[in-house]
This record gives sequence, structure tokens and C-alpha cells, in this order.
Amino acid sequence: MTDTEKAIRVPVNRILPFSSVDGPGNRSVVFLQSCGFDCKYCHNPETRKMCTDCGACVPKCPTHALSIQNGKVKYDPSLCCRCDTCIRTCRNDASPRIQWMTSDEVCREVSAQMPFIRGMTVSGGECTTYPEFLTQLLGKCRKIGLTTLLDSNGSLLFQEYPELLDVTDGVMLDIKAWSREDHIRVTGTDNGTVLKNMIYLAEKKKLYEVRTVVAPDLFDCEQTIRETAHALKPYLNFSPIRYKIISYRPMGVRKEYSHLTVPSAAFMQQLAETARSEGMRDIIII
Repeated sequence: MTDTEKAIRVPVNRILPFSSVDGPGNRSVVFLQSCGFDCKYCHNPETRKMCTDCGACVPKCPTHALSIQNGKVKYDPSLCCRCDTCIRTCRNDASPRIQWMTSDEVCREVSAQMPFIRGMTVSGGECTTYPEFLTQLLGKCRKIGLTTLLDSNGSLLFQEYPELLDVTDGVMLDIKAWSREDHIRVTGTDNGTVLKNMIYLAEKKKLYEVRTVVAPDLFDCEQTIRETAHALKPYLNFSPIRYKIISYRPMGVRKEYSHLTVPSAAFMQQLAETARSEGMRDIIII
């Protein structure tokens, strides 16, 4: 950390040392806590909010990694077996396993995986909740030779943060739904900023990937895939953009949304053909 740099600490949910599905090559993934969207199909809802220190998880912990000190839940990672009992106990879409870390501390932990990783991806929650921290962290990882990606819901207007974009190699952007009404139904908020970001990032050649989770009960999936691909068509000749089409699955979602329909393989293929008909060439179905 430089003499003039402010020591920013942010809540880190966890750091995954190795991943082959969060960008090109083998990467470390940093998950930050907190998200302003309330996606009905969220597969990691424990990253949405901050711990309220209610203490319900403490007596459930089988390794005593959790305790109450001065009215606050304290976490000892050296005792944790990652059984997720605390997350299953929590009713606040939070996690007691948060660690408040600086960019130096995160970069140090990520750099320990070199030379076995190609880069670092920051996810969440919603990582852009902390843009100043991201600018510090990505800049430091760039300096040690790592590529940098952001996995974002697009709620931060990137054009207002040029310093962050300068140290970001690419953004994996969630397109939850195309129409404003559908987006509100899925996430609880509108998508005006998301769609502005999509075009802006494409223009800047920073849009590595767009992602849509297919949940047919919630929104018009065909319209979303078609309109997203159509909007990106003008940019594909000078900057490749991947479309990752992801099937809703009930694993990890909140109980009240676990009944949603899992799309068929045929429907997923149909959506991929829709994207292909609009010019998308790099399409992955998951």
C-alpha cells in the first residue's frame, strides 16, 4: 500500500483458490459480500446481506468456529470445516464467515497461487458495491502479471469509474431480463443502468461475456436472449463477446423459490439458436 493510499477494508465472503469456470484459464475468485439485487433464483443468497449478529448460527457450529464476543458474532477460520451449517441456519441471507480485508491482504492471498493461475475474477454478492477497493485490488494484481475480470450484475454505472475500467480486462455481465417489468419481477429493481453498461462496455471492448439464467416461470427468456444478442451484434466483429446461457437449478436457492421450473435441454438449445440467429458465435449452455 502506498503512503497516500487509503486502507479500505471490505467484507470478503471467501476466496476460491482455483476455478476454471469464471473466465479464461485457471483463476482465483474473490467473492465480496452484499448485493442490491434480490434475484429470485439466486444460487448463493448467503452473499446478499451483512450479518445481523443474531447469534442463531453459533450453537449450530460443529467445530466451534463461531462465538459471541461483546454482542458480535466472531469467526475463527482456523477451526472452520466449511460444512455450511451456519449458512443453512441463517434466515437473513447472510454469512458469519465474513473477513474484512484490504486490497493488499487479498492480493497477497491470491498471489500465493501463482504461477498456477492466469488471473483473478472478483464476484459476489455484487463486487462493484466497492468500486474504490476494486480499483486498488485490480491494479495491484495487474502489476504482478494477473489478468483481471469482474463478475457483475451491472448496477454500477461503469462510465463514471474510468479508473476502475482501466485496470479491468473484462466484465462478465448478467442480463437478468430484457424488459424493465421482467427485470423488476426477477430482481426487485429496474435494468436501465444494466443495459447502458452493456453497450458502454461493448464499445470499450471490455465486455468479455453476458450471462442469462433461464427461469421460464419468471420472465420472457426468449425475448431476453434475442434482444441481448441483437443489441450486441454491431460489436461482435471488432471484439468477441461470449453468451453464457445458464439453466435455473434449485440447488442453493431459497426454499420459497425452489419450485421454479428447470428448463428442458431442448428449450436451452432453442435459446442458443435464437442467439446464434442474431449473430452470436461464442455460446455456452450450462
